[in-house]
Amino acid sequence: MLERHELEAFLTLAEELHFGRTAERLRVSTARVSQTIAKLERRIGVPLFHRTSRRVELSATGRRLYEETRPAWDRITDAVARAVEAGRGLTGLLRVAFTGPAAGQLLVGAAQAFRERHPECAVEIREARPAEVVPWLRDGEADLALTGLPMREQGLVAGPVLVREARMLAVPAEHPFARRATVSVEDLARVTVLRMPETLPRSLREDRAPSRTPAGRPVTHGPSATTVDEMLTLVGAGEGVCTVGAHTRRYHARPDVVYVPFEDAAPVEWGLVRLADGATARVRAFGDAALAAARP
Repeated sequence: MLERHELEAFLTLAEELHFGRTAERLRVSTARVSQTIAKLERRIGVPLFHRTSRRVELSATGRRLYEETRPAWDRITDAVARAVEAGRGLTGLLRVAFTGPAAGQLLVGAAQAFRERHPECAVEIREARPAEVVPWLRDGEADLALTGLPMREQGLVAGPVLVREARMLAVPAEHPFARRATVSVEDLARVTVLRMPETLPRSLREDRAPSRTPAGRPVTHGPSATTVDEMLTLVGAGEGVCTVGAHTRRYHARPDVVYVPFEDAAPVEWGLVRLADGATARVRAFGDAALAAARP
């Protein structure tokens, strides 16, 4: 039978694949994590992780154990959280981050709807740079974030999707594409596409700046930028182009940048993101309120 601290250490290391970050999340020493995993492996009889000086990887047995125990552990922690919240009620403080002015405006409406339903729970709203969202969630600086999707990464849960909007290409005002009514995703192979920071989940970076077009043509990447304004400044300077949501035309109108709709691209999605083990009653209630506020 696994002890709770053994299972927590195993599941966290399976997601982080880094002993230091695992220790930080569990608030224990790195040596304690290493000792716990070693003891667990001796009890099971096979390695759960392959370790080198540079990386940590799940073994085949470890991966199967993770896939079979993670859902059960989530159900247990959710049940305990619901029991605790049922005893306390929806009180306390909920910290919600957002990225960009459009997300901020949507979040204000969601927070208002949440407060009307649960006036005994306070909501603190903070703006984050895109690259700060995951660290804030992991460090406990935010319980929830409203940001661009997709955000597929171990330990994170994304959804619900609150907004879907047309995808557009931001190009320099003097660029030939600026005179076109629409562009195609295949046109990305003909320009330099600005990148998002490497610290963001790969799913989001690939969505906004794909490495190849649907037909398989390679896409040339340019510099990266940490904020929308920085990205658009690079666009205006002729350093490249970037894909954005349609709201950018309203919130970031610039004389040196033109926004051209894609004729064949999937919409840009915005939604809530939280830690996989962060499904408290407050978080779930806020998601319900946000979804209701986002409906036309």
